[in-house]
Amino acid sequence: MLTESEPFSCPWCGEPNWVELEPDDAGQTVLQDCAVCCRPIEIDLPGPDSADRTLHVRAEGD
Repeated sequence: MLTESEPFSCPWCGEPNWVELEPDDAGQTVLQDCAVCCRPIEIDLPGPDSADRTLHVRAEGD
């Protein structure tokens, strides 16, 4: 299965991070810890038919 990496900034510390996008994850929300500050991040992945390919990132719990 092919994956692609998408960059984003941590909403807690602002440091750059990457999320691996898998086709089966499209349209879902994933949780990932920041690689720098280790705080939890919620990432809304774009849907398979979405014209907007932007990741929506927020601090987990906001």
